[in-house]
Amino acid sequence: MKRLLILLYIGLASLGAVAQSQNHNFETAKQLEIFNNLYRNLDVYYVDTLDAGHLIETAIDAMLDEIDPYTEYYRESDTDDLMTLTTGKYGGIGSPIIWRKACDRCVFNNPYHNMPADKTGVRSGDIILEIDGEDMGTCGDTPKNDYTSKVSGKLRGEPGTTFTLVVDRPGTGRVTMQLTRQNIKRPSVIYSALLPAEKTGDKKVGYILLESFTEDTSADFQAAFKALKAQGMEALVFDLRSNGGGLMQQAVEVVSTFIPKGKLVVETRGREADDCSTYKTTRDPLDTEIPIAVLVDYGTASAAEITSGTLQDYDRAVVVGRRTYGKGLVQSPRQLPYNTMMKFTTSKYYIPSGRCVQARDFKHRNSDGQPTHMPDSLCKTFTTSAGRLVKDGGGITPDITTKLDSLPTMLSYLEYSDELADYCVRYQNSHANIPAPREFRLTTEEFEDFKQFMAQSEFTYDNRAKKALDTVRKIAQQEGYAEAAQAELDALEAKLSRNLTDDLSQWEEEVRRSIESVIIGYFYYDEGIVEYNLQHDPDLDAAISVLNDSQRYNQILNK
Repeated sequence: MKRLLILLYIGLASLGAVAQSQNHNFETAKQLEIFNNLYRNLDVYYVDTLDAGHLIETAIDAMLDEIDPYTEYYRESDTDDLMTLTTGKYGGIGSPIIWRKACDRCVFNNPYHNMPADKTGVRSGDIILEIDGEDMGTCGDTPKNDYTSKVSGKLRGEPGTTFTLVVDRPGTGRVTMQLTRQNIKRPSVIYSALLPAEKTGDKKVGYILLESFTEDTSADFQAAFKALKAQGMEALVFDLRSNGGGLMQQAVEVVSTFIPKGKLVVETRGREADDCSTYKTTRDPLDTEIPIAVLVDYGTASAAEITSGTLQDYDRAVVVGRRTYGKGLVQSPRQLPYNTMMKFTTSKYYIPSGRCVQARDFKHRNSDGQPTHMPDSLCKTFTTSAGRLVKDGGGITPDITTKLDSLPTMLSYLEYSDELADYCVRYQNSHANIPAPREFRLTTEEFEDFKQFMAQSEFTYDNRAKKALDTVRKIAQQEGYAEAAQAELDALEAKLSRNLTDDLSQWEEEVRRSIESVIIGYFYYDEGIVEYNLQHDPDLDAAISVLNDSQRYNQILNK
């Protein structure tokens, strides 16, 4: 009898599952039919002719926005962008471009070292006028992204093809160049070196900065690691800050550098059997003993979280920095009709301890439409190989947490401003060369020149203290204190009123670093910026400190 009841229960459950599936299929077909008929009626009877491509793409984008930010549709003209994301390669001249308000055109921004743009003499700030005889025009009313995509598309093309480029160079004028496109590959390893002895003491500490996980990442990383070992490296700082991830398999390969063969790195779990897989280290490691400190921050995501989280789960490295982004979703590309593509979420990933780092729930959103964030109280606790406690639901929590310096909003506005870029472009175009990154410093006269340049510019920025005072004024008005407190509030406002020149002087050291970093990038590329910034890096200092203290290092890892 008991067995009969069990079979009956299983049968009813199966029937329920079938019915649920049939209901879902019916509802899907119903809604697609409604949408199809709605659009056909609009197309036939609406007063004006419809732009089918624009309207359907708008509907697609709105639908995908309701799912998650990683599921994306790529038009035929954009499919190269998806390939660039996964391979790190494309056919072009090797320089990003950005739109600039002042000229309403695109300008070049930090050409890559030894790529066609750089070798031909293209400079940051060069304003793009013509490409192969075609005037690129101004942006005007065109959406900035569309205008920039148009110009970018003209610069890209089949490797080996040649074109004429005409730019307006600030301080010089019209410049014409002949460029030949080639296969452009951004290296995954942006910088690697033994850190200076004055920073590390007696121990030889190596440093590797990994920017992304593309198809050659593992090979690039291993080559950098072997080169540093050949120079006598005794400990490693592995920098994954601002690494947004990429190919999951490459994360597995990088982890294989330090973890024995056959060890679990990541497991994916999805609705379909094809989306459920287990990935293990694939080869004998290069080094299972060297002390490692992994640097992470909020920009560390996806494959970078797999890498840092797996090294933490196996107690193979001390993680230093700030809590990571929390992207535990896996995407897969799929071809669509008419050479379009989509990249969509197919599964979640779980690292060796069993935790998933996904921090946001896109199914259950707040009243404002934003995804909910997993509260700490609902996060589950797991253990590393050595029994250390770790949690899921919110990225990778570092073993050593460092804090960012408190800086004024003026500085963040300045770093992303056109005005700072304009000054640095002017500086580059008036200097044939500058000292090495560790030695370059603006003179006192040059800093004064910068302050005058900014004072005459249209640079503006928000003042948080002033905003807070405005809020106090409103509350005082609502509660009847405004008149009695007006004199005090006016006096405080006078003291809080911003003065750009004064603010630049008050924060001179930090402002200098921002200026010097940009200028160094123009002369010494990304490698120079990294070398310069490592001189003033609290995260790096914390990593070196723990690597130089074997007792503390082993204590953190329960060794």
